[in-house]
Amino acid sequence: MYRTAIVNSKSFGVHSDALRELERLGEVVRLDLPRDIGGRELAERLRGVHFVIASVTPRYGREFFEHNGDVVLVARHGIGYDNVDVEAATEHGVVVSRVPGHVEREAVAELAIALMLDAARRVSHSFIAVREGRWRDRGRFIGFELRGKKVGVIGLGNIGGRVAEILSKGFGAEVLAYDPYVSEEKAKSVGARLVGLDTLLRESDAITLHAALTPENYHMLGREEFGKMKDGVVIVNAARGELIDMEALLQALEEGKVGYVAFDVVEGEPIDADHPLLKYENVVITPHIGAYTRESLSGMDEAMVEAIKSVIRGEPPEGIINREVYERGVRRLPGDG
Repeated sequence: MYRTAIVNSKSFGVHSDALRELERLGEVVRLDLPRDIGGRELAERLRGVHFVIASVTPRYGREFFEHNGDVVLVARHGIGYDNVDVEAATEHGVVVSRVPGHVEREAVAELAIALMLDAARRVSHSFIAVREGRWRDRGRFIGFELRGKKVGVIGLGNIGGRVAEILSKGFGAEVLAYDPYVSEEKAKSVGARLVGLDTLLRESDAITLHAALTPENYHMLGREEFGKMKDGVVIVNAARGELIDMEALLQALEEGKVGYVAFDVVEGEPIDADHPLLKYENVVITPHIGAYTRESLSGMDEAMVEAIKSVIRGEPPEGIINREVYERGVRRLPGDG
């Protein structure tokens, strides 16, 4: 009865039985679409589809929702939903959901810590030296310990809070946190101290980003912000690449203001081997693998299936973004009265 499209998500169903569960509900198709496909063409490609399991690309903008009358649910196979125009979806009766934050929490937090440790101890680059027969270069890889260092956490939500907890209680770091939506009590419970953004930028030895991407914090770290940081600061980003102004970062690397970059996300990803960041020895980049653990991917798949089943039952999914769509009216599914 129902038709589900898995769009640009190669990991869905690999580590779970989710695909079989969806096939019990109806037809399932996998689509690999251009990341920059236009809204009207995307709407046409998804004609007759009721549920979309969406990756980070393409963008589901207003034009898509205006020209597609079939899709009832766009379920993000991840936490971030900045590629979905939620307001337009709501106006057209389309439910938007995402993976509940607790599903990816441990995986992304642990990768952020791994990136920070790589930056602190030069793990990746010292291994490259060994592989190239440069064992004697080990004197170049003198790092620092996290214990006693000030680490700034921007965004103290589900993942950022776990990162703060690991840093403070596991490594003995002094965690400074910036998040205007979090209480002092919440920050204290994970071993962090809430401060203003300026204070965090000026005092932190390392800064890790865990904020959601919104129009307000696009390029929240730019030239002015880098100018306030300590010389040699470490920057970790496992959230969204667009939180950082790339030109400003490149300048900060050139000037030595930024001592090390450890990213899982980059603006405009996927990037090619000729990306300007990759010419620096003090840069490590992983290909957006934050949620790529067997446990996390399995949980993400299950969350997508449950979201679809909830919508079929006429109930808001656990990870719903636009709950108000149920007040305005959700599009009808085949067989609805």
